[in-house]
Amino acid sequence: MTKLAPVLSAHWDEKDSFTIAAYTRHGGYQASAKALAMDPDAVIQLVKDSGLRGRGGAGFPTGMKWGFIPQGDEKDHYLVVNADESEPGTCKDTPLLMANPHVLIEGCIIACHAIRAKHAFIYIRGEVTHVVRRLNQAIEDAYKAGHLGKGIDVVLHVGAGAYICGEETALLDSLEGFRGQPRLRPPFPAIAGLYARPTVVNNVESIASVPAIVANGAEWYQSMGTEKSKGTTLYSLSGHVTNPGQFEAPLGITLREILELSGGVRAGHKLKFWTPGGSSTPLFTDAHLDTPLDYEGVSAAGSMLGTKALQIFDETTCVVRAVLRWTEFYKHESCGKCTPCREGTWWLVQILRDLENGVGTEDDLAKLLDLCDNIMGRSFCALGDGATSPITSSIKYFRDEYIAHLTNGGCPFDPVKSTLFSGANA
Repeated sequence: MTKLAPVLSAHWDEKDSFTIAAYTRHGGYQASAKALAMDPDAVIQLVKDSGLRGRGGAGFPTGMKWGFIPQGDEKDHYLVVNADESEPGTCKDTPLLMANPHVLIEGCIIACHAIRAKHAFIYIRGEVTHVVRRLNQAIEDAYKAGHLGKGIDVVLHVGAGAYICGEETALLDSLEGFRGQPRLRPPFPAIAGLYARPTVVNNVESIASVPAIVANGAEWYQSMGTEKSKGTTLYSLSGHVTNPGQFEAPLGITLREILELSGGVRAGHKLKFWTPGGSSTPLFTDAHLDTPLDYEGVSAAGSMLGTKALQIFDETTCVVRAVLRWTEFYKHESCGKCTPCREGTWWLVQILRDLENGVGTEDDLAKLLDLCDNIMGRSFCALGDGATSPITSSIKYFRDEYIAHLTNGGCPFDPVKSTLFSGANA
């Protein structure tokens, strides 16, 4: 059985893991000292050679993204860290920052040196007040220790909790003080990002993975994972499981293996459906238990690895109700900038509500698919695309369940039985 591979999570079990003393005790800030002594282009090449891919969802090669920043342009360059973790089911950056915020700060130092930037901005959700406090303290301690302030500065920016600000260009607008809405591309952030200057936008986990690569080398990192998906990553396991939580393992592990490590689906129940990368990725069923959880394996099976948020649902869950709740979320979080998403998500919710209440018709399934087809690829950003994923995949795998709502005159499932914190689910 595949075992866990703690790299980012290596010392999370220590009571003082979040302090600068604990971080330096385990070799913290040695990687940044090593990187600062290297040529910036050599650091970029090292990250390229490691095979590190963006951990925010798209899986774009991190070193390649850094390499897009123009050099010798005499402009200010910026690093922006996307800590606006808001995809339903995703909870990897929050525990990472609570347990070890200094690994992100050290990653920022290395990345800034590589792209020749003097300023890094960490954009974080305002709701996670406990993380904001911890990260602020870590930044303050890093300044006091002299790791920051000598050519590289880090600023923590607290957002107002808009899902759309997880989209990199909407995040940049929000950082500049505007309403968070996606920008038209081109130009891409690498050319005209924050304040119209060359900017790299990376996820927390992507930047936090860099110090270990610098410290241990590209070959070490390549020794973990699969041929095209290198290294370890954090999988967020939640829902109807015995022991939910964060599981750091090499890319390519399967859900079956993670469930074995976590004690399996809750006692007396069986897996019905799950998400491989959060609610904006197409659903999987128990037939996909052995799908390699890497970028290529999940894509080949018809979904996306996304944020690696493994939401587990057993046979007590109504798939129509779950999809409706997700769709209500995307409707609420649509920024309204483009018609396909603004109007399309509204209509998706109306039809799904009718189906859940058993007052729709079978023709509504065709309407749903037609709506999704008109949203997919036509919205301004990926929010609209993501909203269609659970709908189209659930109809593909659970069409009979949709029909059962109509023949039954309502939802045939008892919502109490699927509730995690209820004595009725035993």
